[in-house]
Order: sequence, then structure tokens, then C-alpha cells
Amino acid sequence: MNHQKNWAGNLIYQAKHWHEPSSVEEIQQIVKEATHVRVVGSRHSFNNIADSDDTILSLGNLNRVLDFDKEKQTVTIEGGMRYGELSSYLEERGFALPNLASLPHISVAGACATATHGSGDQNQCLSSSVRAMKVVTANGETVEFSQDKNREEWQGAAVHLGALGVIIELTLAVIPSYQVSQYVYEHLPFAQLPGHLDEIFSSAYSVSLFTDWKQDTINQVWLKQLSADKSSVRSELYGALPAKANAHPIQGIESINCTEQMGVDGTWFDRLPHFRLDFMPSSGSELQSEYLIPREYAMESLQVIGEMRAKISPLLCH
Repeated sequence: MNHQKNWAGNLIYQAKHWHEPSSVEEIQQIVKEATHVRVVGSRHSFNNIADSDDTILSLGNLNRVLDFDKEKQTVTIEGGMRYGELSSYLEERGFALPNLASLPHISVAGACATATHGSGDQNQCLSSSVRAMKVVTANGETVEFSQDKNREEWQGAAVHLGALGVIIELTLAVIPSYQVSQYVYEHLPFAQLPGHLDEIFSSAYSVSLFTDWKQDTINQVWLKQLSADKSSVRSELYGALPAKANAHPIQGIESINCTEQMGVDGTWFDRLPHFRLDFMPSSGSELQSEYLIPREYAMESLQVIGEMRAKISPLLCH
């Protein structure tokens, strides 16, 4: 048994067989012979949902760009490619993705399969860029899903949570490259949220709020502004003031791991993520939970959590 671990190191996979195939043919053979298969990408899961009592496939070796069509504005990649490498490839050709998650270290296929969302009121989740994909199914055959060929079928396939099979290819729509500037505002009074929640979250192309619940404030508001729209840069944000130096979302950690802030222009993939590809993301070993709720219930949910501040804050350590 291979004692492989997940991203945070809190989970040891229990699968009897661990494979890192380098070809589609290998994947097909493994799938046909196995009784129970799970697939891992960048292992950014904190529970055993991706574990198996039999076989795990890691797609890290399948990380190439297979095709780039400048006219159609699409790129086709293998199932193990990460956003960091794909972003660099696209930028070299003058193209981009409209949105990214906070980490460039995660795999494209895994992020799209789980509806990873990034941020921004006008931005859709990352799976919205997918136009087609090829899958190895349980009998070892390959099946293609395409938005152009069968839109109804596609609507049930893009976010599949691994239920369709092993994703071996993804085709993504791309857009012309763009520049982003990042600003951080500190100490947003919690009392400002009830009357200005929508305005705060729509104040930039991408918006993120961070707090450790120790005080009655939001520690940081990260605004990622399109560089072509600097007219909307603010001197303060509902009582929050601009940071005087680059910051890390977790209090007390050096900002070197983070993407450049202070309004410095940069490429989309050097600003939309919070963390730089060539450094350890976040604190490295943290455990995460995410809850997606309708915006209409956001303020009520924050207030309920705020009432539990004394119990929650001690648990948020690093």
C-alpha cells in the first residue's frame, strides 16, 4: 500500500493501488482491470471523498497543452494540467482565462469538476470556461462531451464531481489577456456590512474578505481591479483603509507567498490568485471547509457566525 497524503497532510489515502499513468492507454487498461477507481489531481481535498478501497489514479504526468486555436479562442489540455502552467502558456500567446481560484497550484480538471468558483459578482465559476471534455468511462472506453454537439447533455456534464469517469482532455474558451491591479483594505467594521454588503462585493472585478473573528471587524478586503478601470480606486472602503504594505490573508505570516498588491499592475494570472505559483500557498497545512449560500442569506449567516466568535476564533490558528 502506498501511503500517499493529500494536500494538507491530514489524510493518508487507503487505496491498495496507486497509479501515475503517462498515457491514455495506461488509464484505459487500469480502469478496465480495477473494481473501484478514484482520481486525484492536486489533492486539494481535505476528506476521503477522493479515496478508494482499491485504486487511485493520479493524473500529474498528463499535463500538456494538446491544442491552441487562436481563431476559435480555445485551448485543449490534458487532465492533469495545473492552472499555473496553463496561465503562463496562454499569457505568452496574448490570451487569458476570465477567472481563477485563489490558488494557481490546483488542477484545471479538478477545479472545473467541483465548480470551484474564484470571486467576482460578474464572474462565473471556473467550469463555465469548459467547452468540451474527453472521459475514460468505467469500461475503459473514451466518451466526448461537447457544448457544441449536445448542449442539453453538456449541461449535466461540466460539473460532474468525478461521476462520469477519468477526465483525460478539457477544451476551454479563452479571452484576450488583460491587466489587473490589486488593493488591500484593512479593518472593515463589521457594522458596515448589513447596509453595504452588495456594494462591497461589487466594488472590483474580484473581491475577497478575510477575518479570524478575533475582533468586530473584517481583517482585510482584497480588491482585484481591472487596470483599465482605475478610476474606481478608492481612498477608503466603508471605514477600511488601504494597507501600507503587501499583506498575507493570515495574520502574522509574511506576504512573500502572496501576489503583488499596492495597486501595481500585473498580468491577470499574477493578480487574480492570492498566492504565487512558485511559493507555498496559504499556510500549507490548513484544513478548509466551504459553504455556498444565496447572497440574500449572506448577512444573516455572517451575523450568526459572529455570535459564535469566542468559540470559533481560537480554532483558527496556524
